[in-house]
Amino acid sequence: MIRGGGGASLTATVSFREGSDMKKTGLLHAELSRTIAALGHGDCLVIGDAGLPVPAGTPCIDLAVCLGVPDLWSVLDTVLGEMQVERALIATEASPEVRTAFEARLPCGYVSHDALKQASAGARAVVRTGEATPYANIVLYAGVAFG
Repeated sequence: MIRGGGGASLTATVSFREGSDMKKTGLLHAELSRTIAALGHGDCLVIGDAGLPVPAGTPCIDLAVCLGVPDLWSVLDTVLGEMQVERALIATEASPEVRTAFEARLPCGYVSHDALKQASAGARAVVRTGEATPYANIVLYAGVAFG
């Protein structure tokens, strides 16, 4: 029991509800989880660094807290655990280190950075991370999890 000023008292009850809606593992961000679940075959999701412009009219799921938080690689690894990816595109301008980091996770095609930005205009969403590495952006095209 908690006593407030003026003699009023409050009682707090804490209970555990079995079958709670709270996820225990995987992707916990509700908006990003819904977006991935709603993707159809061929739809795309962009995961970008802190500086990637988001085209007008394209939803932005802004995860960036500060430079480096969260990093793109943690977000990408989590998304890849949830999403069936048919193909992926990265910028030809990306450094060899960035290319290697992407290719260690999945096969990638290459387009110019301008073409990548144009592709993001048709995305279901652009996920903005705190990544501060130049050209650390990827377009993921949804596949199907059957057949």
